[in-house]
Amino acid sequence: MSEAYTGGCACGAVRYEIPAEPMVMADCQCRDCQRRSGTGHGSYLTFAGRKDVKISGRATHWDLVADSGNVKTHAFCPVCGTPVYLTFSFMPDLFTVHAASLDEPDRYSPQMVFYKARGHAWDFIDPTLTAFERMPPA
Repeated sequence: MSEAYTGGCACGAVRYEIPAEPMVMADCQCRDCQRRSGTGHGSYLTFAGRKDVKISGRATHWDLVADSGNVKTHAFCPVCGTPVYLTFSFMPDLFTVHAASLDEPDRYSPQMVFYKARGHAWDFIDPTLTAFERMPPA
């Protein structure tokens, strides 16, 4: 097993530790991710086995209905406002972290792109990555 993935918010009030390898690492160009990141996309690592994730501190949660109609819950630090992780009502075993929240962000290596249809010409995404016009099928 590799070293755990650790990270948290900018001020350190919310922290996580994940003892598994991610299922997928992806950039998402949907409008929600653009707004939340303040740029053209969000970058995420998604893990199975949410029950094995250790979280310290208390995040503030915000629910958003995705294009699919499913609810995704965004967790961010109530002190510094940093987006830290996401969970999904329709896939409760998954745990997704923002790549920039990693203690070692160089461990992030995108494998695919979601919502390419909503991307902007100024937001350069590696054209060799597998790209989906919307969310890929589960």
